[in-house]
Amino acid sequence: MHFMKFTRLAALGISGLIAATTVQAQTGSTMAKVNGTPIPQSRLEFIMKARASQGQPDTPEARKALREDLITEEVIAQEAKKKGLDRDPDFITQLDMARQTAMVRAYQIDYIKNHPVSDEELHKEYETVKTQMGDKEYKAHHILVATEEEAKDIIAKLKKGAKFDKLAGEKSLDTGSKSKGGELDWSPAASYVQPFAEALTKLHKGQLTDQPVKTPFGWHVIRLDDVRPLKIPPFEEIKQNLAQRVLQRQFAASINDLRSKAKVE
Repeated sequence: MHFMKFTRLAALGISGLIAATTVQAQTGSTMAKVNGTPIPQSRLEFIMKARASQGQPDTPEARKALREDLITEEVIAQEAKKKGLDRDPDFITQLDMARQTAMVRAYQIDYIKNHPVSDEELHKEYETVKTQMGDKEYKAHHILVATEEEAKDIIAKLKKGAKFDKLAGEKSLDTGSKSKGGELDWSPAASYVQPFAEALTKLHKGQLTDQPVKTPFGWHVIRLDDVRPLKIPPFEEIKQNLAQRVLQRQFAASINDLRSKAKVE
């Protein structure tokens, strides 16, 4: 799901805020003391939990290394406070932003927890995906340029026998495919932006677009290389991805609703 990434740095900032503002963090077990100031065990556990959610193993070695990192950071933080850096306006702004980021993530987690997606919704989403993807996938080459005139010139050169791969390497603005001579991976038409997708479905194998195709990225020259039946993965294989799609759509709608009700001056 396209929610904000939860890096270790973010985890440290968020856990520090929680440790500073909750009774549990202050009264729970202590991981270590630095110059008499306790570092709560909950801070380490919070970060380890965040790491585990990203697939990182929870091992004694990882915990030992993290403990040392947290102690070092506490030493630095204490020294920064001695210098009065905690009163710096930029620091205060960063702290406010970190707190807001933590609140946004907490809201996201709470939303996901309280809005489980039913199997009925997932099966309905699966059928929607199947319809959107269609029953074919396409193998194509393309050249992306900035102007219609340049695209027309490329089409004329190709019709006179110029090599597609060579022109793509020289002219294409698509850095992801120009090194491969403009080659694109096998994909259903729905994976592409309109009207690229529409143009692709109207071509026959080996055919080149007679006219440049304009998209928000620029002007495309497209050649369809091959077509084959599209095999949609089984429901159980993409069930988690389907849940993410549904949740993301529902969450976006709920945020739009909140925005519409908010008084913004």
